[in-house]
Amino acid sequence: MKLSLSLILFIFVTISPAQKYQYDSSIGKFGNASSFYINPAGFIYVSDINTDEIIAIDTSGNILREIGGYGWNVSAFDEPVDVYSDALKVFVADKNNHRIQRFDKNLNFNFQIHTRDNAVEEERFGYPLSAVMSNQGDIFILDSENTRIVKFDIFGNFIQNFGGYNYGKFALQEPKQLAVSSRNNIYVIDGDQVVIFDQYGNGIGRVTGIEEFTSIRIIFEWLTVSNYEKIFIANLNSPELSLKEVILAGVEKNIEIVSSYIFNSKLYVLSNKQIFIFKKI
Repeated sequence: MKLSLSLILFIFVTISPAQKYQYDSSIGKFGNASSFYINPAGFIYVSDINTDEIIAIDTSGNILREIGGYGWNVSAFDEPVDVYSDALKVFVADKNNHRIQRFDKNLNFNFQIHTRDNAVEEERFGYPLSAVMSNQGDIFILDSENTRIVKFDIFGNFIQNFGGYNYGKFALQEPKQLAVSSRNNIYVIDGDQVVIFDQYGNGIGRVTGIEEFTSIRIIFEWLTVSNYEKIFIANLNSPELSLKEVILAGVEKNIEIVSSYIFNSKLYVLSNKQIFIFKKI
């Protein structure tokens, strides 16, 4: 496996031996899940592009609330491709409605960010694929129409955009999803690369030649990146970014992976129909 790396601010990347996880249980029943997020309290939010819904469940699989259905009014969706949550807020990338909808933790609507029709080109985004919020309250949106990241403050006011075609070696090509660390660095999967920006939009690292990823998640100190077949995990508190491939044991057939998380020492793996839970061996 060939690995090449651009380094700024002492970011080191290695590929470590595989880590095994044993199947424990499964929860949920979805039409076609597109993403999920586990907040610090253990509530799980799942976006379902078959029903255009967001489903909140607990770690036992009990449904807490469902909202949505196809539409363009508030709390309705047209292909909700990604969901993100902290302890109090939930953000949904409502792709075909060209907006980010924000809810409280109980999925009550707060407000939306929609700038595709704005007069100022720098503020616009369309067909958003992902949205996250830093611990300073800044909102970062992955704008697939203009291939860049657009940053807003906690009230939805535009701050800047970065990663566009004129961003040199940190210009994004085919970004799919983003995540934010506790240090407020932004991690973006872009084909077979993970591109890293600081909170001000400065490129600080690029990892290439690992796998072509479809999902990236960060919760607490754990980073997971995955595609339909493989999962890699890393502890961001480590002095070097050491990616470990995950081996899933105890399942009868291969899982088509949508996304994955490390939470409370367990590995949660989302397929399009349910969530599989694994324990570290």
